[in-house]
Amino acid sequence: MRHPIRRSAQAAVAVATLSLATACGGGFDDSAEQQDSGSASLTMLIASSGDAETQAVQAQVDAYEQESGNTVDLQVAADLSQELAQGFAGGNPPDVFYLDASRLADQADAGNLYPYLDQVDDLDDFYPNLVDAFTYDGTQYCLPKDFSTLALEINDAAWSAAGLTEADYPTTWEELSTVARTLTTGGQTGLVIGDTRDRVGAFMTQAGGWFLNEDGSEVTTDSPENLEALQYVQENLAAGSFAYPSAVDAGWGGEAFGTGKAAMTIEGNWLVGAMEADYPDVGYTVVPLPEGPGGAGTLSFTNCLAVAADSDAQDAAVDLATYLTSADAMTALTQDTGVLPSRQSLADAYLEQFPERQAYVDGAEFAQGPVNAPGVEQVLIDFDSQLGGLATGDPQAILESTQTNLEQAIGG
Repeated sequence: MRHPIRRSAQAAVAVATLSLATACGGGFDDSAEQQDSGSASLTMLIASSGDAETQAVQAQVDAYEQESGNTVDLQVAADLSQELAQGFAGGNPPDVFYLDASRLADQADAGNLYPYLDQVDDLDDFYPNLVDAFTYDGTQYCLPKDFSTLALEINDAAWSAAGLTEADYPTTWEELSTVARTLTTGGQTGLVIGDTRDRVGAFMTQAGGWFLNEDGSEVTTDSPENLEALQYVQENLAAGSFAYPSAVDAGWGGEAFGTGKAAMTIEGNWLVGAMEADYPDVGYTVVPLPEGPGGAGTLSFTNCLAVAADSDAQDAAVDLATYLTSADAMTALTQDTGVLPSRQSLADAYLEQFPERQAYVDGAEFAQGPVNAPGVEQVLIDFDSQLGGLATGDPQAILESTQTNLEQAIGG
């Protein structure tokens, strides 16, 4: 199955496309024209995980059309980054579109986004760190439509077979190493995690580190905290109690977990749907990621509903974006797609319906978003490639090279 958060290859295409889009042509019909009657025709471009998400969004768009009198042409992108780049290059982008937090700085720096959060009356209902993920250079741009976080998933049968109980659920790095060793047997590795910043980065935050400082003004990659995190992962990889998916012939952590090659994995709430679809007979428990020397830490993945700076119907576009992130619409969309509501006021009702997702929701309070700076994607892809050889590599050298490359990329 396709892993919903493996962005590296797509991101590489996106960076190249943003640079070369003027040669691509294409784009969207320039249909966002204000009508004489006061209604507007809008285009909306989304990336969809499948038919369920597309149908859920279409249902809410239909309801918006009935309420507003505006019309919305909902388009599902085959390659969202490429199609956005073509639309902006041609001067006719979609009026409203999904925007991953990792792409915000590039789009904002290019002048492609219309910031509208100063028009949102209940902005404080959204998790602050999710709003921060869509803030660049002091400007808040767009509303987070939902989010996902990482947690630790544990195979119940493997846990019991190893003589472990609920009291043994790991809450520290030391405890995680201990249970991973206990769970590692002939054909089963204790913990299998993805070999990119989207998974290993969680340990960096738990150590108190990250690529940039809090306001993004300084590169902090080559730090003692990040070194401690990479050394911790390296030690466990070398011991054989941690492994990357490729080492156990799996495409991603969820596959290793579902097939029993991993007793534990670190994935997000998208794993729930994957397990239901592909491994319905595997019982498992989701717990918070163990704390590191710097405390609790996890990563967040989120998209916003962005409005194009060149939209001919910005008022209507903002109206659509705020409608789709209203409490009623968000409740319907998160129920149907498995993502988490970005409104804090919806958390209790969501957990009443999905109590097994408690650890994912709790992570919203302290989750670290992606690196929010323009022009850094190739540097981070290189970092990911170096992580692939971490078991026998030099963590200090990895951090030093990434520090230098990030400083050059952002001029810091």
